[in-house]
Amino acid sequence: MNRLKQDAFQSKKERFVPYIMSSDPSYEASIDIALTLEEAGVDAIEWGVPFSDPLADGPVIQEAGDRARKAGGGLRRAVEGAKEARAKGLTVPLVLFTYINPVLSVGFKEVIELMEDADMDGILIPDLPFEESEELRALCNEKGISLISLVAPSSKNRMEKISRLGDGFIYYVTSLGVTGTRESFAEELSESIQKLRDVASVPVLAGFGISTREHVQHFQSIADGVIVGSALVRFISEREDTLLQANREKPLQEIKSFIEELCS
Repeated sequence: MNRLKQDAFQSKKERFVPYIMSSDPSYEASIDIALTLEEAGVDAIEWGVPFSDPLADGPVIQEAGDRARKAGGGLRRAVEGAKEARAKGLTVPLVLFTYINPVLSVGFKEVIELMEDADMDGILIPDLPFEESEELRALCNEKGISLISLVAPSSKNRMEKISRLGDGFIYYVTSLGVTGTRESFAEELSESIQKLRDVASVPVLAGFGISTREHVQHFQSIADGVIVGSALVRFISEREDTLLQANREKPLQEIKSFIEELCS
């Protein structure tokens, strides 16, 4: 069952999807964080795979990846963590956020089979060009897993083509460059997002740089939802020491409150 395709996600308004790095600051802590995010009311979770050369990630997420790799994180470990999170009661959609090299090193078929076994719902690979995604898309379709498409402001001439094959949701990249918090966004984003929504058959979620409650409210008013990554990953990194302790109740409650504040 692909939760991204269920009414609970497809019909929801003002979707809120956080990104976290698996195994940051530890394998066990990241699972607890995922469960806490569900308690806070998120609509899905992007589950990051630590990688040594994350081309789309800014410093905050790169540092999270470094911490996760030192803790033993990687693609297989990330999927294993997703499976354990499911066993512990996680019910929201889970999207694996990774890069093409780790996927190629394991193999398309095995990655999708591992994800199916872990009951994951989607995969997002920012450095896999849409034009080169046919093989992986076919495997995803066979197993009922959504291959999430990204659309950037520079994709205007490809927007309709990409949107036709949109599955689960479309990730609209609000700015060129890498991830990271931002103070402002281009004024023409509203028009671009509306054009994409007009041709897309799945929700359009905005991400990259969204870090404040005001940002969330703005993009939820012009898109079908938002994705928040760097702001949350930084908040987690600031609590690394306490999250590594056996009793993580206090930092987990702080993370929950942080998300509830962003969504309020």
